[in-house]
Amino acid sequence: MSDIELKAVEDHDGILTIRGGGRRRDWNGIHYKQGMSAKNVGTKKLSANIATIPPGGVAYAHIHVDFEVILYIIEGKVRHEFGEGCKNVVENEAGDFIYIKPGVPHEVFNMSQTEPVVAFVARSSADEWDNIVAYDRKQYS
Repeated sequence: MSDIELKAVEDHDGILTIRGGGRRRDWNGIHYKQGMSAKNVGTKKLSANIATIPPGGVAYAHIHVDFEVILYIIEGKVRHEFGEGCKNVVENEAGDFIYIKPGVPHEVFNMSQTEPVVAFVARSSADEWDNIVAYDRKQYS
């Protein structure tokens, strides 16, 4: 975590704030507003931020190792291909909550070629995406 990102955190003696969500970071085809985690506010068991998948974008197949994820879709429509070989499909849109169990392989597609998908993402891990591994869905074809 850079000094700039740490300086963005306001500590009010027990309530910490990052105004406007902080700086942007990118991972696996997704843009993340900085949010909060162990890295900048010292959380012990959770992290959260805002994720944006650009128009036509894909968050390539991956697995969350030993942590849960809850998403709330603020804008857009996504398709999750999930399970062994990512052969199952579910679509979600703005207003939907999504829960992803630990260890479930999944790949996420923005279904629009013109509009981004924006989601609030909460994880039961203070490490953000440090415990995420790539998943080779082709080995199950």
